[in-house]
Amino acid sequence: MPTCTTQPQANPPGVQEFQVFYQQHLGSVYRFVYKSVRNREEAEDLTSQIFIKAIRYLDYERSAPGARSWLFQVAHTTIADHWRAYYRAPISSLEVRLEAGWEGPAEEVILGTNIAAAERVHGLLQALPERYREVLSCRFLLNLSIRETAETMGISEANVKTLQFRALKRAATLGSAITN
Repeated sequence: MPTCTTQPQANPPGVQEFQVFYQQHLGSVYRFVYKSVRNREEAEDLTSQIFIKAIRYLDYERSAPGARSWLFQVAHTTIADHWRAYYRAPISSLEVRLEAGWEGPAEEVILGTNIAAAERVHGLLQALPERYREVLSCRFLLNLSIRETAETMGISEANVKTLQFRALKRAATLGSAITN
């Protein structure tokens, strides 16, 4: 009959090897993750997830370069999973309102007090490269979905998301440069 021991093992097999592996690669994995997510807390969380996966599946029979390569492959797929989950985030309340039939603010509000804002937006759009201007116009001025924008521009949906992100980032940089 099997017996249960209540005493924890002093050093389960592989613990010391993993500690050495962890200490050798923690800094480089963290930098790799941080470079992708640009957020300290998310980079720390993802690095933890990567090493949790590593402790479960690491083959100690691999060569050191092979283990390092495998670890960075785990990091790469963990980051990819993170971005997939990030872009599947719930839709914003504005999108919910638009789908429910809301047509936006009253026309007098748009025409009356927002002339300066409209001129600023127009100026920012003109300062952007053509592809950025096109993706922002499709998404926000024409209210096209990502799929419709992709079809209109003849590119993939992932490319639309990337262009939109970069265009908004560039527009924010230009906007802050204009106001400063």
